[in-house]
Amino acid sequence: MPNDRLRAALDAAGLTIEQLSVRVSVDPKTVERWVYSDARRPHRTTRQQVAALLRVEEGHLWPAGPRQNGAATTGVAELVHLYPSRSAVPFSLWTDLIQGVAEAMDVLVFSGQFLVEQHNILPVVRSKAAEGVRFRFVVGDETSPAVIQRAVEEGTTGGLEGRIQMMRRYLQDIAGLPGVEVRTHGTILYNSIYRFDDQALINGHAFGSLAGQNPMLHVRRVPDGTLWEHYMRSFERVWDVAQPEPAGR
Repeated sequence: MPNDRLRAALDAAGLTIEQLSVRVSVDPKTVERWVYSDARRPHRTTRQQVAALLRVEEGHLWPAGPRQNGAATTGVAELVHLYPSRSAVPFSLWTDLIQGVAEAMDVLVFSGQFLVEQHNILPVVRSKAAEGVRFRFVVGDETSPAVIQRAVEEGTTGGLEGRIQMMRRYLQDIAGLPGVEVRTHGTILYNSIYRFDDQALINGHAFGSLAGQNPMLHVRRVPDGTLWEHYMRSFERVWDVAQPEPAGR
């Protein structure tokens, strides 16, 4: 399994594999092995060097073996990284997750317009859907009380509704493709959820703050984990009550 924490920490620090290898005096291929296999662990002194350079705890990058408190250890393993805001998530991470999806991608948002306008997701959906990847998008119903209230709380009355309308228009172009489903919902959006196979970005929402200003969790699915299941159950509950969006609306 890839060491997603190390990769996320590299992205957050703005360092490449080659740059890190120079800083700690090892071959770039050695760093690649650390990144692409969490079973590969450098020597302790090197781990300490890397952790200091990336400004994270060594134990976060390379967790110790199972401890007495198994639940706590599993929880640590599930959390790849905590970003202070959605805007702090490296662009390269979004790209890697979107381009790397091989089985399923799920999105629960009110708008999510940035996925199209910043990350050009529609061509990726078309291409990967043709390869058998499943996509589910759940966006807000701009006429619902929950959306209208959120816009008031954010101080963007009418703005959120407009962004949702724009996103629904974008999604018309892919709704109805084999393996692509689009629905709308009017539930209170406690978290925006972006699932990419066995990894997910979870954007919690704080009263009065714009989505891009709120913290983002990067989590991954691990055996006996609870974080992943907790958030994906939430997605499924909203999906079940959401209304299908017809193609070419």
